[in-house]
Amino acid sequence: MLEAIVLLCIGLALLVWSADRLVYGAAALAKNLGVTPLVIGMTILAMGSSAPEMMVSATAALEGKTDTAVGNVLGSNIANIALILGLTAILKPLAVSSGIIRRELPLMMGVTLVAGVLLWDSYLGFYEGVLLVVLFVAFLLTMLKISRNAKAEGNDPLVEEQESEIPDGVSNPAALIWVAIGLVLLPYAASMLVDSAVTIAKYFGMSDLVIGLTIIAIGTSLPELAASIASLYKGEDDMAVGNIIGSNVFNILAVMGIPGLLNPSALSPLAMGRDYYVMLAVSVLLVLMALGKRRVINRLEGGVLVLCFIAYQAYLFYNMAA
Repeated sequence: MLEAIVLLCIGLALLVWSADRLVYGAAALAKNLGVTPLVIGMTILAMGSSAPEMMVSATAALEGKTDTAVGNVLGSNIANIALILGLTAILKPLAVSSGIIRRELPLMMGVTLVAGVLLWDSYLGFYEGVLLVVLFVAFLLTMLKISRNAKAEGNDPLVEEQESEIPDGVSNPAALIWVAIGLVLLPYAASMLVDSAVTIAKYFGMSDLVIGLTIIAIGTSLPELAASIASLYKGEDDMAVGNIIGSNVFNILAVMGIPGLLNPSALSPLAMGRDYYVMLAVSVLLVLMALGKRRVINRLEGGVLVLCFIAYQAYLFYNMAA
């Protein structure tokens, strides 16, 4: 048991680090090849924080644990809003001034509702996986168009903040080395994480769904936590909020699409009957807070979000076999 916990921690650390290095190298290489900063910011950097979820989802699906893969999506989205954004707002109230975010939030809600429709019958099929991937591509193209329009209309803070994160002065050989390291370590770390998590789950009598909703979901959300706190101290409030919104959309469309493609199968009814509605509820809370009259997520609202997360996790651990 102790060995499984140690391997879980090592797997999480490797997963987060290798994903960061892969994104760093890919962004630097794209810049050197002449890809515009706007495209890099809205694609490579925006998807970067969801790379751990994508790899874990693929690994779990290939091992026949689709409940874990879907639980990772639902749990990560809940953690992103209720835990990470909540903690960030407690540290410093977040002002939402970007027009891109105000357009992206309704898209996030639309994607969340699509997830509910697909999970309604507690089965994730191949064609549903294809649909999610197609919608993912459409979402990227839509966000690129919105970002180009926002940049043409004037300086949008989110565009400026994303472009400032693109690495500069990295040679092509160095960028390729980081990409290679990320590509090699990511699947290895994901496999280590899933295998050790399954061992822990069996020891405590946790279901595949619950292990995805708790340990794996929180672990794979660590990049979002790091990115949000870093954005906070740089005064990039829109970046902190935008990271969470983008990650949640990517999780539903790209990460949940993967198990549908690799291992179409039945899901635990609780994924739809319990956990989906929690994800929907915290998503609605985020929209109400971010698009309110003040357009500020204050410390009190952050505290409410964190309390929601604690209550949800407590309920899951109290009913861990479900």
